[in-house]
Amino acid sequence: MRHRRRGRVLGRSPSHRKALFKNMASALFLTERDAELDDNAPKVKGRIITTVHKAKEVRPLVEKCITIAKKSLTAQSESEQFGTTAERGSDEYKQWRKSENWKKWADTRAPMITARRRCLQLLGDKQAVSILFDTIAERYTDRPGGYTRVVRLAKPRLGDAGQRAILELVGVSDNSNSERPTFDDDEAGSEETVAAGASEGSEDSKE
Repeated sequence: MRHRRRGRVLGRSPSHRKALFKNMASALFLTERDAELDDNAPKVKGRIITTVHKAKEVRPLVEKCITIAKKSLTAQSESEQFGTTAERGSDEYKQWRKSENWKKWADTRAPMITARRRCLQLLGDKQAVSILFDTIAERYTDRPGGYTRVVRLAKPRLGDAGQRAILELVGVSDNSNSERPTFDDDEAGSEETVAAGASEGSEDSKE
């Protein structure tokens, strides 16, 4: 019986499996980086290709990180009203550090700092955490979960014929559905074609 044995072993030790999931989740978030001058630029943003079993196992970690980052956006927006745009080290900045606004700014910003440290602990990559909080979290403010999808690929992996899959962020590479023509548009189009045909027929009869 497999009681209390959740998840897949994937032929790895617990520490190796944890490191694998960290790297995969970070790789997914790093595909959203600005890679104009990057030699190793991702082909498609918000998407990685792996096996089906690995994609299903790393998906909860990705969803958890996005949820943590999304919940910290309220603290970030509240702290902006107490912040300052003065240059660090200037007299205005030093006066702001001694004022009550700095204390309020630090108190309201504390939940966001805690969330960033928690995601850094889960991912282990500072650049991935920055992209997660600055770019990805704002995209899903109105979405109550389900930030990723797993799409199976028909072509197996070369070498061991493992079944591959795409793990991607929802809403990044979705194809926009074209508007379907309504019944009124069809009637208007048919009337125009009939009128055009009648006018051509009358011109031919005149000739």
